[in-house]
Parts: sequence; structure tokens; C-alpha cells
Amino acid sequence: MKANIERLRLLGRYPTAVIGLVIIALLIIVSVMTPFIIPYNEAIRLWRGGEDIWGRYPRNAAPAWQNWFTSTDVSNTIILDSADGEGNVTIEQLSADTREAVYSFEFDFPYDTFPPELTVFANAVYDAKQPFVEMLWITPDGREIRVGELTASANTSFRFNQDDRLQRRLERETGIDGVSVVEGLFDDPAQEGVQVLQGTYRLDATALLFEADSALDIAFVSYGEVHGVAGTDHQRRDLSVALLWGTPIAMAFGLLAALATTVITMVIAAVGVWYGGWLDAGIQRITEVNSIIPLLPILIMVGTLYSRSIWIMLGLVILLSIFGIQIKQYRAIFLQVKESPYIDAARAYGAGNMRIVFRYLVPRILPLVIPAIVTLVPGFVFLEASLAVLGLGDPVLPTWGKLINDAATQGALFNGYYYWILQPSVLLMIAGLAFAMVGFALDRVFNPRLREV
Repeated sequence: MKANIERLRLLGRYPTAVIGLVIIALLIIVSVMTPFIIPYNEAIRLWRGGEDIWGRYPRNAAPAWQNWFTSTDVSNTIILDSADGEGNVTIEQLSADTREAVYSFEFDFPYDTFPPELTVFANAVYDAKQPFVEMLWITPDGREIRVGELTASANTSFRFNQDDRLQRRLERETGIDGVSVVEGLFDDPAQEGVQVLQGTYRLDATALLFEADSALDIAFVSYGEVHGVAGTDHQRRDLSVALLWGTPIAMAFGLLAALATTVITMVIAAVGVWYGGWLDAGIQRITEVNSIIPLLPILIMVGTLYSRSIWIMLGLVILLSIFGIQIKQYRAIFLQVKESPYIDAARAYGAGNMRIVFRYLVPRILPLVIPAIVTLVPGFVFLEASLAVLGLGDPVLPTWGKLINDAATQGALFNGYYYWILQPSVLLMIAGLAFAMVGFALDRVFNPRLREV
């Protein structure tokens, strides 16, 4: 054991191993912290949610950090909600039951591009009479544009882009045929063509509440072309949810599969060598047959016909991998160890078969097992991602492979949404490279013949 610890200390001599260990440590930290940041059930709820959860997020928005690398300052998402204490709300009592509430949302718009969408959300509490809301748009140069009105209910939305009357009104005011709603509201009339007027805008929503105990919350959303640290997909979902939760899922799948496969394979090889005879011969025949059975088609068949649960896939991967070609490698080593004098001594002292297997045989090849476990992890991580890319991943879990699959089916590359597929792909490559660098260094440390002179 002390010798193995001393060997591990030699990893510091390999810069690639140090870099790999740092990356693995970061991946493990993220994996541990993710359930605290977004609990499992909450992550599932968010990822399976629709407009009721993600309605205030833009559709197919790039990460906000994209603005760091472009000369054009692309519009970001702006959310102002009276329920969160944002905006200025003034209330005037008109009669015993009737009140007038003015929700004033003021915001700076310093961007060079138009927002793709504008929406007002209203959430009203009432008995019989619904609140009535009128909206007024005030530009930085003082122009007032009547936007429209709505009758508020429990969940009501007014989508600027879908209001034909507002578009016709803006066409008349701007004198530009075919101008979109957002272009008309943000257009600079002093410039030729359609250009963004930067400055401070204000939306005034004047509501009439007809019941003494009625209540109303107003939210204004200016959707951006960029949003958050990871962007959004075609369902407005924040990709950071899948990027975060993809880390512990990938690490758990890869580490569990590699550890279980290696340990079980080693024990099977040791038992076969020690007992010999028909048991050893049977293990070798099973290994030879299993080595020619393709793993991926079997997983595809099970995922298509039975279940796509990640835990069933993990169990099947382990089951089909334990009788791999590594058994023959371990068997060759165990055959040499079996003839060692200390094995004969252990038998002479009356040691049982299982004691000899686990106390004297298995520990002899642990130096070879440690690098094997580490180098196997990337393969299993990529295997899980490959199943998801093929559409056979767990339908519940948000994973890196699921993001790549969604990006492919939605034509992300064709439509220019490179971030959608690049982010999970880069994380997969980084994780695989980190384990590979550490595994190769461990191989050199534990195998003296591979050490650099």
C-alpha cells in the first residue's frame, strides 16, 4: 500500500497529469454542488416544463458572453415584474370598489440590435369582474405610442409581435411599410432606414380594478438575442440546467461503469485462475464469445424495445463488459502470481481459497487496475452520450448527449446556433481528455517500463 502511495506522488512529475487532476477535481466539485444548486426533482421539472415555466425566456438565444467577442452589442433579456417589487406602482381610489393602478416600467436599452419579442404578462386575482389594462409606450425622445389593451385573468399575456393593429399603427407613424412591431417601437426617426434608438424607455400599464379585494401583478419582458451563461433552446429552456446536471450524470455513469467493470472482471479472472478446471475454461469461452458481441447494437435494441432508463443501461453495460478481453490479461498475470512461493506458504498455513484470492492474488495487480479504471472512464462517458445522441438516452434526465441530440434534430448548425452543440461537445472532450491524461500518467507511474528516462 505504501509503495502505491509513493507511486501516486510521482504524478506531480507529469504536467499533463496535474492538469488532468485539476479538471477532474473541478468536474467532481460541480457534480457534488449541482444537486444543491438545482435539486434533482426541480431539474426534472424544469427540463420537462413548457411555456408556464420558460415563458419569460427568449427562444434560441445565444449565451450572454457572446457580446464579449463581437463589436455589435446584441440585445439582452430584460425582465421587470411588479411581483418582485420592480417598476413604480401608483394606486388611486376612484370609488368604493374601483381603483386605478399605474404600473410604470422604466429601463435602459443600450444595445445595437432590436429585441426579437416583447410581452406583457398579467396575473389577476378577482371574483367576477376582470381588471382592464391599457398600455402606453414612451420612447427616449418623448414620443408616446398607444400599445394596446387587455382584460387580465389568472394568466394573461399580451404579445406585441402578434398584434396586427399595433403593427398597422406603427406603419402609419413610422411611414415604413412592413415594419415589425419591435422595429417600430425602438426605431430612431432621426436616422434613415430602421435603426435602434438607444436610451431609456418606459412602459406605462394603467389598470382599472373593479373589486375591492382584487389584485393584479404586471410583468414586462423584452426578450434578448442573448441570455444567461449558456443560452436557450427552441423550447426557451435555459441550457445551463442540462450542462450542470450533465456533469454528475456523466461522472456517475463513467466512474461506476469503469469501477464495477474493472473490479468484477479482476475478481472473475482471479477466481478462474485459482480454481482452474472447468470453471476457468468456462470463463474463457464466455469471454471469447462476449468479445465478438457488439455492445452498442445491443444497447440500441434494449433502449428501443424495453427501456431507456440510464440505470438499466448502466447495468447492461457493466454486465456486457465484465467478460471483456481484460480477463485474459488479468489471467496471464494471475497464473504467474499463483506459482509464487508466498502463495504456497499461505496454503501451508491453512489459508482458505477466498482468503488467498482476495488477500494474495488480487492485491498483486492493483497497480495495473488503477490506471485501467481511469482510462476506461472516458469510453463509458462517451457511450452514454452516444446513446443520447442517437435518441436513446434517458427521456427524463437532462444530459450533455441530450443537448447534442436536440441541437441536431432542430438544425442548430444550419440555423447558426453553434453554442447549442459546441458547449456540451466541449465539456465531453474536456472530461475525456482529463481522464486520458491522468490514466496515461498513471500507466507510466505504475509500469516502470513505460517511465520516461
